[in-house]
Amino acid sequence: MVENIEDFRALDPFFRIIEEGLREYVDGDHFFDLLAEDVVFDFVITVPDYPRHVVGRGSIIELYRGYGATFALDRCYDLRVHYSEATSSAVLEYSSAGRVVGTGYPYGNRYISVMGIKDRKVAWWRDYLDPLRVFAALEGRPFEPDSAEANRSAASLAPSAGRRPSAALKLGRLRLLVHVGFSLDSRAPRTDP
Repeated sequence: MVENIEDFRALDPFFRIIEEGLREYVDGDHFFDLLAEDVVFDFVITVPDYPRHVVGRGSIIELYRGYGATFALDRCYDLRVHYSEATSSAVLEYSSAGRVVGTGYPYGNRYISVMGIKDRKVAWWRDYLDPLRVFAALEGRPFEPDSAEANRSAASLAPSAGRRPSAALKLGRLRLLVHVGFSLDSRAPRTDP
């Protein structure tokens, strides 16, 4: 049992969506119960000064205890679950919406969490988020990645007709598929409370 569980109320939507996504693959009633005692978290794409590598459920509990001083999540949604029995790994894609505690500015992000499961517990976790969204919220700037400007920027980076993706892009996709152990299916069911 986690002491002072009320310290984590700002993360309740995150906890619930992870519990929902892993329900069939791990045991435990609360997010922290899903983690192995010696779980290893790697925050691969994150923000400066945030730990990149954290070992142990107790360390994750203490790391997450301070989250509510900065952000409060109102909801997490758009869950997609990809599970590989062959590698005993899961990929969860999801989004969040909330606010900066000190200012009330809106905050939202998109995440990919890749995890390995052993003995019906999360043994390791690799987390990816968009740090630009964090900075925008903390600075009180709107961040609208789906705006026409963002779409134009993305279009300028995409290969034009007749041009093939670069070898680096192909290699990056291959590494992701090998790392995860299976292909992500964009037709996976979505939930949006």
